[in-house]
Amino acid sequence: MGFALLMLLRVLFGASMVFIIGYVFGGFSKKPGLTKWTKIATITVIVAFIAVNIILLRFAFSRGGGCHQTSVCEQPLK
Repeated sequence: MGFALLMLLRVLFGASMVFIIGYVFGGFSKKPGLTKWTKIATITVIVAFIAVNIILLRFAFSRGGGCHQTSVCEQPLK
């Protein structure tokens, strides 16, 4: 489930970037329908960026294996 969500967010991020680049460098700004979609794409990029960072941080912390997950450290003292 996590991998599929990550791939979906990456696809949405790529599609949103097409609209943003088209707006900045192309003729999207001259058409009202494409302007609306570009605004939606901008919001999607921000949400996708935050969501991917949250997913990757949760994955990194769950795989850490350090003492941050429990109150008692399971590693022997040196």
